[in-house]
Amino acid sequence: MGDYHALEFGKFVDDQGTAHDMVSSAVIASVPEAKRAAESYGREVCFDFLDDRAVHWMLFQRREDTEKAGMLGCLFVVPLLVFGGGAWPFWDLVASEKSRQFQISFIVADALILCGVVIGAYLARRASLLDPVIRNTRCRARLYREIVGIARHGGADIPRPYPYYGMYATSRRFFPAAPDRPIPEREGSS
Repeated sequence: MGDYHALEFGKFVDDQGTAHDMVSSAVIASVPEAKRAAESYGREVCFDFLDDRAVHWMLFQRREDTEKAGMLGCLFVVPLLVFGGGAWPFWDLVASEKSRQFQISFIVADALILCGVVIGAYLARRASLLDPVIRNTRCRARLYREIVGIARHGGADIPRPYPYYGMYATSRRFFPAAPDRPIPEREGSS
């Protein structure tokens, strides 16, 4: 887990690793439609989108989730490239000149390896895909992005390319019974 307190309050890191200024609750509250959306969505997902500290923590958790997924993705994309994309040049240069038995063996072995990599990727990500705490964070981040968009369309001074979190299927359902991770206290404070 990264250090939550290492990042300056009011800043967050997007999916590409770029630091941005968080849109403060005062900016959101200054646009009536955005404030209504924040309150409505907040009731829907048991979260106060007008609490800067809570939003900052939620965005930090969202970045950690993305970072873990990115690392796993890198681990699985290399075998996919080697055995998926690399299979065709091997076929053209080597396997097409070999016996029919070798060609069939090559196709079967390559298909089994690719299936194994895909199943391995799914199993490695399965826990986080099913974890209701992580899914609630994804859901809240998606709704926060919508609220920021409403504020921008309502006239708030928010940069156009404000971070986008993607259309994740696991960000659609909210689990009200799932506990929230508490905001960590700074070491040495009471």
